[in-house]
Amino acid sequence: MDYIRAFIVGGLICVVGQILMDKTKLTPARVLVIFVTSGVILQGIGIYQKLVDIGGAGATIPLPGFGYSLAKGAIKGVKESGIIGAFTGGITATAGGVAGAIVFGYMMAILFNPRSKR
Repeated sequence: MDYIRAFIVGGLICVVGQILMDKTKLTPARVLVIFVTSGVILQGIGIYQKLVDIGGAGATIPLPGFGYSLAKGAIKGVKESGIIGAFTGGITATAGGVAGAIVFGYMMAILFNPRSKR
C-alpha cells in the first residue's frame, strides 16, 4: 500500500507541474523555483510533513521534497545552533542530494557530448 500512496502523491505533484508548464507561460526553471519554494513554505507552516506521512517517497523525492528538506534542516539547525543554524541546517540536510547531483551530472557530461540548445 505504501507504494501505491507514493505513486499517487508523487504523480499528483508531477501532474501539477505538467499543467503549469502546459497551460501557463511558465518556463520549467520557474516551475522548479515555485515547487522548491512551495515545499519550504508548506513545511514552514507544518503542512508538508502531513503529505510526507501519507505519501512517503512520493512526497520527498520530487522538487517540493527538496524544499521540505531545506526547511526541515533549517528548523532543526535553529533549534540546535540558534540563528546561524538557519543558514547551516538546510545545507547540512541536503548535502547528500546536492553532492549526488553534482557527481552524476559530471559523469553524464563525461560520458556524453554536452552541447547548448539553440
